[in-house]
Amino acid sequence: MKSIRILLFLSNVLLIGLSAKTRAQNSDQNPITKIAFGSCNKQDVPQPLWNPIINDRPDLWIWMGDNIYGDSPIMDTLRAKYARQNAHPDYARLRAEVPIVGIWDDHDYGRNDAGKHYAQKKESRDLMFDFLGVPAEAPERNREGGYSAHIFGEEGEQVKVILLDARYFRDTLERVNRVYQPNPEGGILGDAQWKWLEKELRESPARINLIVSGIQFLPTEHAYEKWANFPNERERLLDVIASSSVQNPILLSGDRHIAEIMQLRDARFPKGIYEITSSGLTHTWSGAAEEANQFRVGELIAKLNYGLATIDWKNQEITFEIKGEGGAVYATQKIPLQ
Repeated sequence: MKSIRILLFLSNVLLIGLSAKTRAQNSDQNPITKIAFGSCNKQDVPQPLWNPIINDRPDLWIWMGDNIYGDSPIMDTLRAKYARQNAHPDYARLRAEVPIVGIWDDHDYGRNDAGKHYAQKKESRDLMFDFLGVPAEAPERNREGGYSAHIFGEEGEQVKVILLDARYFRDTLERVNRVYQPNPEGGILGDAQWKWLEKELRESPARINLIVSGIQFLPTEHAYEKWANFPNERERLLDVIASSSVQNPILLSGDRHIAEIMQLRDARFPKGIYEITSSGLTHTWSGAAEEANQFRVGELIAKLNYGLATIDWKNQEITFEIKGEGGAVYATQKIPLQ
């Protein structure tokens, strides 16, 4: 048994190294037309969506949080659960074929709904980076937090993925009768991440900029974790995106065990800014069917799902789909590139 465990460990190390190599080779070089993304993945239950995701032939996979359900402050436990996910044959095939980037939410952070006071956050961050195949020399390894940015594609047709860490620096929330109370003075990103984000947006050469968070950006009405629990921080984020003049910003999020497409229109975004939530690779929340959301476009989806973005560079538009088992399409949204 010991020799088998050693072989499995060495196999996982090799796969991580191959994943990091693939990421490095694809960044800034090859054309990019399809991006798949998703969240909320239990490593020890059936995972029926990897095959349809692979069949879509994406150029990139983005993890958006709860990539495993670690839920433990014990790093050996998290490490074993990441290893179990890496050993899943369909996910291993995706890793071998597609570059992968991502960010965490709370269950892979180690404690449900935790923030900056979580004592094991640095050790947990390093395990997440190992899982994602982040190279030892990557700049994100040498700073606090799990945030990062990646550019893919050729000049003039580039996509930038900005992965925000909504855990490591997040202030405390109070919960009353299962409802999170607003914390107007609290923050999510922390000073260093804010400065980094402003620079990444202001200096981005990309035609499309995907801004990713484990928790939802736009919704204000539901009782759970969201940027609106820190209302000043949410407004600051929208202000920073608008004032940066970054090209075609689009928000992506996970966490909710549902999928939905949203749009905000206001003075900052007269043509609208979209958010696509895709959550529930292995499980969903059927009780959300009646949840209100003033920003929702179309229907709330409470089925196993993943997101797919298909970029039509010739016609200058990007099509987002929420998809499920067998490649079923549950929602579609075309967004013209400005």
